[in-house]
Amino acid sequence: MQLLSPGLWNDYQLIDCGEGEKLERFGPYLLIRPEPKAFWAKSMPNDEWLHRAHIRFVPGAGFGRAGKEDSGTWEKLKKVPDQWVISYGKLFKMRLGLTAFKHVGIFPEQAPNWDYIYENSARLQGKANVLNLFAYTGGASLAARAAGAEVVHLDAVRQVLTWSRENMELSGMSGIRWILEDAFKFVKREVRRGNTYRGIILDPPAYGHGPEGERWKLDDCLFSLLVECAKLLAPADSFMVLNLYSNGYSALLADTLARQAFPAGGAYTFGELYLEDTFGKRLPLSVFSRLNL
Repeated sequence: MQLLSPGLWNDYQLIDCGEGEKLERFGPYLLIRPEPKAFWAKSMPNDEWLHRAHIRFVPGAGFGRAGKEDSGTWEKLKKVPDQWVISYGKLFKMRLGLTAFKHVGIFPEQAPNWDYIYENSARLQGKANVLNLFAYTGGASLAARAAGAEVVHLDAVRQVLTWSRENMELSGMSGIRWILEDAFKFVKREVRRGNTYRGIILDPPAYGHGPEGERWKLDDCLFSLLVECAKLLAPADSFMVLNLYSNGYSALLADTLARQAFPAGGAYTFGELYLEDTFGKRLPLSVFSRLNL
């Protein structure tokens, strides 16, 4: 089992975490955001957090749906724009923004997956075609495209696709194919068409809805989707990445799901993605399973 965290990244740093929050630097700005997995003590006093931070997310009644734990409002503690741009090394750029929830358009712990996707797309020397499902604002899509892969980027939210396209253009790229559709429907149709991909990336939520109201529940749908995706993965010179955020999903569970859905052999790896703050505390945030054929 692997424990992976981003390497040196000039535009991102987890400064401190604890007591249900994290203090992060995105480019020049410091943000305080909720983090339920950080239930140990903070290393710095709370007054220091507030002194250093530019923005704080306050959970509660915001613009999100009532009762959703991530909804709330942003409190600006210093002058800061609503949107700004950061870079992931020399690979790509992403526009960040203050959404109605606690998210800003990027999940920094995914950097090791981006590196893996870039490296595996690059080894195919421009011959890779990659399908990115539940693709959000496109970090994984940009990593594959930066390596020369042809990329199909699918998400069920139109505004997210627009955001992803902006990130592509900010990165000086072009040519990503954008799909607004339910992931399961698209995959089944691709199977009927006999299409295959050299890379498949999945980052599914616990719950969700397709653009036509299709319902997604991870516990009920994930394995069936993986079985269909296995029919799309080329039998050689290919790779798969599954990332899971949902509480209760372990790395071993992700590995077992992948091995059962993709029984073609190859090299399976699995583990956790985490962020380490400046005091050495390690914050686990997601689990992954990967397959190389």
